[in-house]
Amino acid sequence: MHAFPLAKRLSALPPYLFAAIDKAKEEVRAKGMDIISLGIGDPDLPTPDFIVEALAAAARNPVNHQYPSYVGLLSFRQAVAGWYKQRFNVDLDPKTEVVSLIGSKEGIAHFPLAFINPGDLALIATPNYPVYPVSTNFAGGEVQFLPLTDENDFLPALDAIDAATWKRAKVIYVNYPNNPTAAMAPRWFFEKLVALAKAHEVIIVHDAAYTEIYFDPANKPLSILEIPGAKDVAIEFHSLSKTYNMTGWRLGMAVGNPSLVAGLGKVKENVDSGVFQAVQEAGIAALTHGEPYVQKFREIYKERRDVVLKCLKDIGISCRTPQASIYVWAKVPQGQNSQDFVTGVLKKTGVVITPGNGFGTPGEGYFRISLTVDTERLKEAVSRISSL
Repeated sequence: MHAFPLAKRLSALPPYLFAAIDKAKEEVRAKGMDIISLGIGDPDLPTPDFIVEALAAAARNPVNHQYPSYVGLLSFRQAVAGWYKQRFNVDLDPKTEVVSLIGSKEGIAHFPLAFINPGDLALIATPNYPVYPVSTNFAGGEVQFLPLTDENDFLPALDAIDAATWKRAKVIYVNYPNNPTAAMAPRWFFEKLVALAKAHEVIIVHDAAYTEIYFDPANKPLSILEIPGAKDVAIEFHSLSKTYNMTGWRLGMAVGNPSLVAGLGKVKENVDSGVFQAVQEAGIAALTHGEPYVQKFREIYKERRDVVLKCLKDIGISCRTPQASIYVWAKVPQGQNSQDFVTGVLKKTGVVITPGNGFGTPGEGYFRISLTVDTERLKEAVSRISSL
């Protein structure tokens, strides 16, 4: 069969990180080895029953069987606005400052098509979720990475960005709580970022997908929109995926500056037909009644985190204590690089972990563990790693 060449924008891409991991995993599984996958951040906990029941009821309503609104049901956008007010004390106009998404990844991927012209510069804090640079490149933009290092608490050194770079930049991407490092951003950082973005008329894209998985109620992750003036320059992407264990449901939202929300909405009305309304109805139920369930999820993740941290410490692997997210970001043993260590672990033990350099150059020397299997399997996984 004739094979047609890919477009340059695709052929220039490196293999998608998790696709490569899946391929290696299948090779090991084919040898009969028991796989424990701590690679992809896909919660193993089920979606709460009340959300499933809301979906089932809404799916039976013929009103929901037709094309949905491109920007989302007004009732869903109102629920998002209500949740933001309750959780962050942020006021949002559901008609102009909220748009529904087929998961936040979709919205992040489409955003550059609305605001990045060929040659425009995007600043991206790295290690990073791969979608930020890929979607920027698809739109013809250029990327400059801002390294996140342990010494700087995995925050980009904003003062190290010179005036000429700020002048060229169209957008800056940040993500807190951070994937993959599990770092949190303090208020002063967001205040400084907003001030610089306003001074240089740079769009802030904040990926806030992990704000609800935190371990200290006295230190909850922030929405960037809590910062005075942030709505002048910022759009924030959020998702129900990690909060309510709804990764397969594909439901998220973008909120913030009305012109940024409208621009994204204009792209979406030309490339998709919106989110199935029954899923949005279930999302309303989640946002309205889900907090007691999320609290239980936090307790489960905290137990898992603590088990992993103890086991890693016992075998001499160094890492910070994550204050949020579903990840542990740890240093590979001295004298090894990320890829070799991760590959060796997979082939010798059947445990899948993610190489830090797969998220960007500053991730070299680290690996990521996802806390997405039960406690006993986590103990087994780290025990296998310790046997190397």
